[in-house]
Order: sequence, then structure tokens, then C-alpha cells
Amino acid sequence: MKDSDAITCDEMIAGGKAALSRALAQIESAPDLVSTLALLSEAYARAKGHVVGVTGPPGVGKSTLLSAMIRMLRQKERTVGVIAVDPSSKVTRGALLGDRIRLQTDPEDPGIYVRSMAARDRLGGLAEITVAAMVLMRAVYDVVLIETVGVGQSETDVRGATDTVIFCVQPGSGDSLQFLKAGIVEIPDIMVVTKSDMEQQARQARADIKSAIRVTEAAEASAFHWPVKVLSVSAARGEGVEALIEAADSHMAWLGQGNRLTQKRRSQAQEWLVDGVRERFGREGLKHAGPLELGPGESPFGALAEVSRKLQASYKA
Repeated sequence: MKDSDAITCDEMIAGGKAALSRALAQIESAPDLVSTLALLSEAYARAKGHVVGVTGPPGVGKSTLLSAMIRMLRQKERTVGVIAVDPSSKVTRGALLGDRIRLQTDPEDPGIYVRSMAARDRLGGLAEITVAAMVLMRAVYDVVLIETVGVGQSETDVRGATDTVIFCVQPGSGDSLQFLKAGIVEIPDIMVVTKSDMEQQARQARADIKSAIRVTEAAEASAFHWPVKVLSVSAARGEGVEALIEAADSHMAWLGQGNRLTQKRRSQAQEWLVDGVRERFGREGLKHAGPLELGPGESPFGALAEVSRKLQASYKA
């Protein structure tokens, strides 16, 4: 792609779905994200949206929940971008499950944009391209929803790319205790018991979660610790969805107090920078790069480009 063909951040924000599709195609087709530095760095600086991750085991009802959340957000006249991360085909490296099909949205609504993306070689986790897509969408939409397939390292990865994490548990499946034993309770900001129309089992799952959370809450009390909310939702009936959105909004408002949000996003950007150097140059390259510290407001993409130039020059010398 010639420089003259590259879309600018202003064009992407003003151009609607077609312009965002063009921008996403630009970063997906680039041989290296560094080559799309101008677009990514500008989008990073112009972040406006609340990024919400929705994760949990397969079959828990994440797509149904997301469809209900999207409808409610649009009723509140908030624009929504969605990234649905699916497992990858070993042949094409493309997304297998096609969450764009499972999500029930109005394709004619200009305030909704849904993009399925492959996890690629990350076992259920977020590929680097997914983070880049989130940065673009965050500059365009009021809310960006990221749904992960919920296996492997996705629960950990999604926390490193979002402001608020919603973890879904299905009643009667044993998930509530199994995942809490695995330490998942440390990751979400909101725990949601889905399919709450399974009344007795839903109440038991919610009680199990609350009991486990009480154990960790006392140990983690601090100015930066958000008390995890536990909610019940029946997306099929539309019950509890508004309360879930209000809880997510409350978490974002809490992050906005002081410099919590700034600190969180800077810490995430620092992780992206380290991961980017490791993916390109391996552990030895990471050692040779030296300290990787981002300055206030500094784009991780610009820093990655600079570190890449220095390492490539040192290898040629």
C-alpha cells in the first residue's frame, strides 16, 4: 500500500463503517504494525470509548448476552464497536466460529460495527492485531465490546486490552467453583451468572461466587481495588441487562477518578510494547532492548518502531 493510499485517523473517525473497514484492512494487510504507525499512534492518542471485555467458557451464552447489551446500548444512543475473537483455522488462520453471524444486530444501523478476528497462534488469547483493532475502534465508538472464546489464556489477555472485564458463568455447570479455584476471580470486574431463568441453580452459582469473592476482597483492599460486582442476567428475557451496563458504567466512572484510568491504560501499553518486542526479536532481543519505559502519553506503537529500528541496526552492525 502506497503512503498516498493510507487512511488518516481523521478520515477514519469521520467516514463511518466504510472508513473503519478500510483502516482495519490497512493494519491487517501491513507486513508489520510499525508500518501503520501514524494511524495507530493518532488513534491511541484520541481514545474516547469505554472498552469492555466479555469472556467465559464456551457455551455460557456470551453471544446472546452481547446481542442484548448492544440493543440496550443503542437504545441509550451510544455507538458500539464489537470485536469477536474466535479460534483460528490451522489452514487459513482465519476465524472459525464467525461470531458476526451469531450476534443479533441490525446491519443497517450505522452506530454498530462488528468484526470477527482470529486468535491466530494465541490459544484463545488476543493476537497483536486484535489490540490494534481495539485502539482504532476506541477512537471511533462510545463503547467497544471484545468477546473472547474463553479458553486458554484469553481471560488473562482480555484484561490487558480492556477497561472493564465481565466474566460469565453458567449455572449448574460447575463453572462457578472450577474457575474460581483456578484464580479467575482475580481477573473480572463484574461476574455475571447467565441464564438466570434457571432460578435455583442460578441462585446457587451466585452464592458460590460471592463466597469466593469475599475471601479475596479482604486481602486485596486498596485504593486501586474495585469490589467485584456479582449479577444475574437472563439475556433471552432481557432481564438484568440494564443493571449490567450500569455496573460497567460505574466501574468506568470509578476508573475515571484520580488517575486510575490513565495508570491502567499506560500499564497496558507498556505490556503491549514488551510483547511486541518479544514477538519480533525473541527473548534475546528483549534483553538487548534494555529498559522499555513509556513516557506520559507516549504511544506504544511509536516506541515499538524506535526500538525495532535500533535492534535491526545493531544486528546489521
